[in-house]
Amino acid sequence: MRDEDWATATAILRLASELVEGIQSGLAERGYDDVRPAHGFAFVRLSAVPATTAQLAEYLGITKQATSELVHHLIARGYLARRPDPSDRRAQLLVLTDRGRACTRAAEQAAAETVDSWRNRLSTEQFAELQSALHAIARPGRLRPAW
Repeated sequence: MRDEDWATATAILRLASELVEGIQSGLAERGYDDVRPAHGFAFVRLSAVPATTAQLAEYLGITKQATSELVHHLIARGYLARRPDPSDRRAQLLVLTDRGRACTRAAEQAAAETVDSWRNRLSTEQFAELQSALHAIARPGRLRPAW
């Protein structure tokens, strides 16, 4: 690996960390200090359409046991609720509550504030070039953790 490639890779990782930290601190400032980054990926999945715990586990790429713990935490804090699955009486769907949707909006606001701080560090042209380059190389598709 060339040194400049490693420097680019680590800069991208630092930027991703800055985004996660910005979202987390923004959530805490807005009263959501009991959620972690992994919860945000669950919120992304469940804001699109309700899911079973097994479907959420598959999306997150973690075990059903770990997903059950995550779901228990979010239900206990009022972010998620279980609803009967109309297509399968044995299954329960996970849905975002009003608090879960409000937390999702707060995370979006905190992310926008973090990106805005990047905009302020660059010229208008540089920021437009950054956006264009990121859209050109980022793979389309679902937003999920990279663990």
